[in-house]
Amino acid sequence: DRGFRQMYNLDFSGAHSTFHLYQKIQPEDPLGYVANGAAYLFAEFNRMQILESDLFTDDQKFDHRTQQQADPAVKVAFENELARSDELVSKILAASPNNANALFSRVLANGLRGDYTAMIEKRNLASLSYMKTSRVTAQQLLAIDPSCYDAFLAVGVENYLLGSTPAPVRWVLRITGSQTDKEEGIQRLRLTADKGYYLAPFARLLLAVAALRDKDKKTARVLLSGLATEF
Repeated sequence: DRGFRQMYNLDFSGAHSTFHLYQKIQPEDPLGYVANGAAYLFAEFNRMQILESDLFTDDQKFDHRTQQQADPAVKVAFENELARSDELVSKILAASPNNANALFSRVLANGLRGDYTAMIEKRNLASLSYMKTSRVTAQQLLAIDPSCYDAFLAVGVENYLLGSTPAPVRWVLRITGSQTDKEEGIQRLRLTADKGYYLAPFARLLLAVAALRDKDKKTARVLLSGLATEF
């Protein structure tokens, strides 16, 4: 809990310290490693100013964003954390295929890989594979534990992002097995925002961006004011 709150407060060095401590206490828990991977990724997003809101509310700015130089050391550290998480997840699921914590760690790992691929490397098509894998795993997890509201974020992100594309693109994406229902995406994000645990603030931020894109400044203001008060 402390590590995630430190990330939301942009205290990434503090988050790393917390997650490293957790790894020592619970070395066999994959969540400790994937969470530390998230701290590396979002610290890099912050350094590169990738999370500026106007980038996400203006499609032209997003499509023509400048590809900044990523820190290769951060990429190695990020990938190492996720690789360790993957290793532990595979070991746990081999013995217990319905282990919710392992499945959630896999959901997060693939979501983070998709974020890095799209936002830092600007390989949007390549990121779709990670997004789809994350969503499929999330649905598997939710079939086992419908109360894991954090997992709805993966379903919501894919549906909202791909559901916002032009109709011919959505048609092609559906053929490949992607989900493209924008309204369902919003509903799933709301579930995470209202009932999620680790990812509720992130879901609220995504809903604020969605509201800004729909010119609903009132909803965006309520969501952002709440986040500004809390973090």
